Amino acid sequence: MTTMTEASVREFKMPDVGEGLTEAEILKWFVQPGDTVTDGQVVCEVETAKAAVELPIPYDGVVRDLHFPEGTTVDVGTSIIAVDVSGGAAPAEPPAEAPQATEEPKAEGSGRQPVLVGYGVAASSTRRRPRKGPEVPVQQASTAIQTELNGHGAAPSAAAAVKERPLAKPPVRKLAKDLGVDLTTVVPTGPDGIITREDVHGAVAQPQAAQPTVPAAPAPAAPAPAPAVVSYDTARETRIPVKGVRKATAAAMVGSAFTAPHVTEFVTVDVTRTMKLVEELKEDKEFAGLRVNPLLLISKALLVAIRRNPDVNASWDEAAQEIVVKHYVNLGIAAATPRGLIVPNIKDAHAKTLPQLAESLGELVSTARDGKTSPSDMQAGTVTITNVGVFGVDTGTPILNPGESAILAVGAIKLQPWVHKGKVKPRQVTTLALSFDHRLVDGELGSKVLADVAAILEQPKRLITWA
Repeated sequence: MTTMTEASVREFKMPDVGEGLTEAEILKWFVQPGDTVTDGQVVCEVETAKAAVELPIPYDGVVRDLHFPEGTTVDVGTSIIAVDVSGGAAPAEPPAEAPQATEEPKAEGSGRQPVLVGYGVAASSTRRRPRKGPEVPVQQASTAIQTELNGHGAAPSAAAAVKERPLAKPPVRKLAKDLGVDLTTVVPTGPDGIITREDVHGAVAQPQAAQPTVPAAPAPAAPAPAPAVVSYDTARETRIPVKGVRKATAAAMVGSAFTAPHVTEFVTVDVTRTMKLVEELKEDKEFAGLRVNPLLLISKALLVAIRRNPDVNASWDEAAQEIVVKHYVNLGIAAATPRGLIVPNIKDAHAKTLPQLAESLGELVSTARDGKTSPSDMQAGTVTITNVGVFGVDTGTPILNPGESAILAVGAIKLQPWVHKGKVKPRQVTTLALSFDHRLVDGELGSKVLADVAAILEQPKRLITWA
């Protein structure tokens, strides 16, 4: 009878988005033990490295236990909720599932089930890692470590193996595999503990040096009490944990800035005619109910410039040592949200009419403000626009969104004295800045793209003649 009861409990694990993200923070539970749930019902909200995501449960049943409280950061693949499906329709399980429950009924939620495909995150505060505590999902791993500790005194190596998968990009993993290097023995020197190519080569050059670093791990334990001493004045300082979207953005920007050689060019342009066209479109019935602003025409201008200079819409494939030219444009729009900067993109923006582009921009902004941008909306971008002008800033030198070759910064549009038709007149003027990856885009190509955008904004009728 006991075995039947245990077999009826399904453990739902923190799912993985499939991009190498390893953990997520539980923001809010929508259910409690004893609540009845149905297949597809949202049970919790988690913060990924991309955005806040709601997780649906794939079973019908009754909630038996919530393994972690709100605010806890949990590894992908770790069980977070147990559901008793004895009274509902349980999904088909592999034949090996029942023997595991029978052999070790006490290891409930031990994390033996395959990781589900869904959402994941690589963002958490380094000062709070409750997932390392003696929770039920890591009971078997803790037992294995304790056995090592009691029997052989080699706990540090076992703990390191169970703790987490080493962080490394695909090309680095391939290099390590080709050279026969175990990444778990490599000491990372990259940002956020990422293993670099130099780390792998260093491990090959000094194979014996990797061993002392493992037993040396207990050395930092001596000053462990230090973090408990808080020496800053809380009345004069506020400390905010770097996690979630902010942490992911910081890591991405550091990686981009020190991987792609950035070049930025500037141009100041009279956009008076563009501003007049914006006002006319607001009155056009084709745009009734749509969001019409200068960003709409700037986006269209960039899309036309890319059509005229397609080589700018590309990415660098480090593993294959190839330049990948994209025949589509997924237009990213940088958006500031309470959780940090995100860059959702409009898929196949190049194929949209001006009204369709206006509709997509409106949906993108509204979704971002509500914090409902999904991870898929932020994947596969090809080029980005960041509108710093909304903050009253003239321009800037934007950092490339990782994997993209160009980003356009738009400054504030201001009434300024300008020489127009031989006379100094007040005109609407702005400054554009285009940053690009100099591995992909040379000065000529970058200049042509920026010049085309400027020319269209100065004479918007070129949207028709150049289309």
